[in-house]
Amino acid sequence: MKIIGITGTLGAGKGTIVDFLVHKKGFKHYSVRAFISREIVRRGLEVNRDNMVVVANDLRAKHTPSYIIDCLFDEAHINGENAIIESIRTPGEVVSLRKKENFILISVDADIRIRYERAVMRGSETDHISFEKFQKDEQTEFTATDPNKQNLKKCIEMADIQIDNNGTMEELEQLLEQKLNYL
Repeated sequence: MKIIGITGTLGAGKGTIVDFLVHKKGFKHYSVRAFISREIVRRGLEVNRDNMVVVANDLRAKHTPSYIIDCLFDEAHINGENAIIESIRTPGEVVSLRKKENFILISVDADIRIRYERAVMRGSETDHISFEKFQKDEQTEFTATDPNKQNLKKCIEMADIQIDNNGTMEELEQLLEQKLNYL
């Protein structure tokens, strides 16, 4: 069983990489967003980016910095198939997954304007925001020193494979094929 984790900036293409791995490589998808969304609904809150951050940070503070990822890993391990875990946001999550066998971390980034346009086009419940809010959200999640909060910068630095996704979907898929062939 291989476990691939995905980290990266907002709107960079994490979901596109997940789709590629699920539909073209047969991986099973485990989503941090879905995990947190279920918890938000359970708490009777509105599903939006602000509540996602608050609830995720709360879960990490109450349990461990890697709690969410550990829960998803346990699900994947029981299933026993190759798995993609999206979206890793804290260094503690990376450290925990590094202790497991066959773990690879992929990070993805792109120009901020391209990422914002992709997020708006995606149109999920967390994507109906202004460019200024998009930038602010990213800064909030980029360099936190609290181990229970998002630190995308550190996670990106910890990645085994770093992908620049300023091109087309086809170019991204070709790049993934090349990178994954070396593993």
